[in-house]
Amino acid sequence: MITKKAMLASAVLAMLGGWSLTQAAGQGATAAPVPAPRFGAAPDPAIAAETLPPLPALDPAVKARADALFADADAVGETRALYVLRDGKPIYERYGDGFGPDSKLISWSMAKSITAVLTGFLVADGQLSLDGPAPVAAWQRSGDPRAAIALRDLLHMTSGIEHVEVGDPVWKGDTVDMLFGPGAQDMAGFAEAKPAVARPGELFNYSSATSVILADILADTLTPSPSPDARREAVRDFIQGRLIEPLGMTSLTPEFDAKGTMIGGSIMHATARDYAKFGEFLRNHGVVDGQRLLPESWMRFMLSPSPADAGYGGHIWLNRQRPRGADIALWPDRGPNDLFACIGHQGQYIIVSPSQRVTIVRLGITSDDQFPALRRHLADLQEVL
Repeated sequence: MITKKAMLASAVLAMLGGWSLTQAAGQGATAAPVPAPRFGAAPDPAIAAETLPPLPALDPAVKARADALFADADAVGETRALYVLRDGKPIYERYGDGFGPDSKLISWSMAKSITAVLTGFLVADGQLSLDGPAPVAAWQRSGDPRAAIALRDLLHMTSGIEHVEVGDPVWKGDTVDMLFGPGAQDMAGFAEAKPAVARPGELFNYSSATSVILADILADTLTPSPSPDARREAVRDFIQGRLIEPLGMTSLTPEFDAKGTMIGGSIMHATARDYAKFGEFLRNHGVVDGQRLLPESWMRFMLSPSPADAGYGGHIWLNRQRPRGADIALWPDRGPNDLFACIGHQGQYIIVSPSQRVTIVRLGITSDDQFPALRRHLADLQEVL
């Protein structure tokens, strides 16, 4: 029997182009006050192209590898934006038809790394503790094993909480329940109600719900009010003052569920240029214009391998070999060991290679079967920079 929930999930997945919840994070209920972002379409592609600044002459080998991400659409999917910086300065910028430098494009799971940085600010402020118990009220009852979960465990995706990211069939997964089913109105409440199935730190389990739990902790730390409006306002103000203004990420637009919890694992919007600013912030280890905004210790944590999966750090992907049987994330057999990336569903990437002094942003629409080719193309580009 096909339930109403199953039909809804299937319809939404079809509407979103058959997106895979393995890499997606959280298309949930959004708050009415959030301004509707422009999903990319520039007023006129020709005008958008004319607004691009002239760039220095580029090595033909680099240009060929970059252009291939647009030319080989049958292999890698649709590339809507490709922006490459060296030493903080653009060396390549190109957009697909209908998109331009002012187009806001969805982050999908790249948002997880932004949530990790926001968490780092509060740890640096002394309002949260990386290794203290995560302040989730539902876990604080006597005898509850979840009381031992630390922020470190959540950021490493090793909380031990039960979560099925992708169901078989798809609507059997917890993620669909959280986004489209009984958890949609209170995503954090749904995620935090799941039982523990392993000890903290023991098991790597990539979970969009985990990032929503972190977003809930952020809101609870910033305001005591349960009002959705107050929670949204507190988080927006915090992001504005600590991230948007200092980095100049003026296009960054997070979204929230009906309880005022930021959908911290997936649904943010920004231009390619602003995603690159975030990548540069990470490349410079939390320093902007000579001013340190994020402690070096937090950057070391984010970029250190999780004990349960060397290919994952603190809510960010590392260019390391993952455990046997795990999906490939980057290209550890080819790229530098210090390379890392924010990765989102359908091929959203902020790739940072500190040893090369390079940041690459690729945004677009890539299907699951095209991911191996997309990774090869991105590795080819990174290799010649």
